[in-house]
Amino acid sequence: MIATEPYIGLKSASEVLFFIITGPVGAYYPEGFNPVKITVCEKYSRAGPGGLGAAKTAANYAASLLAEKEAINRGFTQVLWLDAAQRRYIEEVGSMNILFKIDGTVITPPSGDTILAGITKDSVLKLLRSWGTPVEEYRLTIDEVLDAHAKGTLEEVFGAGTAAVISPVGQLEYEGVTYPVGDGDTGSVALKLFDELMGIQYGTRPDPFGWITELHPGRNDAGAATAAG
Repeated sequence: MIATEPYIGLKSASEVLFFIITGPVGAYYPEGFNPVKITVCEKYSRAGPGGLGAAKTAANYAASLLAEKEAINRGFTQVLWLDAAQRRYIEEVGSMNILFKIDGTVITPPSGDTILAGITKDSVLKLLRSWGTPVEEYRLTIDEVLDAHAKGTLEEVFGAGTAAVISPVGQLEYEGVTYPVGDGDTGSVALKLFDELMGIQYGTRPDPFGWITELHPGRNDAGAATAAG
């Protein structure tokens, strides 16, 4: 959605154009579905309370681009952001929500005004709960993650997002130290989630949640299928 009115100045737009672009896409990251390497950002802050962190706006993503560029130059795929106030609490990766499997439980920070309420993450949590996998949403700290790594209970780390779908994390860097996740390969939960989500999206697996909406060319909204998507 972009502003279209003939106006130069600072104000909220009163005329906008909303449009949807559809088309096939390839893997979002160069690694494809192979595990990526991410670094915890210590220098910058992406979003603060009361800001744009919960919205898919250009300004939200713009605040992450310099840190992402610097991370890529250092050989990392993405940046893991901490909270702006204390730099302790894990929030999200620049282009996806983040989830940790620790001692059998999948843990993810809850959505809020600094974390995008990702639809893919919501789908992941629904799938996990339907499989009986323990799930918790709370503000976990980077120290908790490193403690789990030291104890050998950090089993998987993976991201979830519209473009990335499911992206396993093979390495995590913090304060100059690299922490391998598991054996560095894609974890079983991440792989199962990826296969299930892609299967539902492509119609090769059942859709138990009514996520898929069937579109009928030439018919108006009143005559189209109305399943939630």
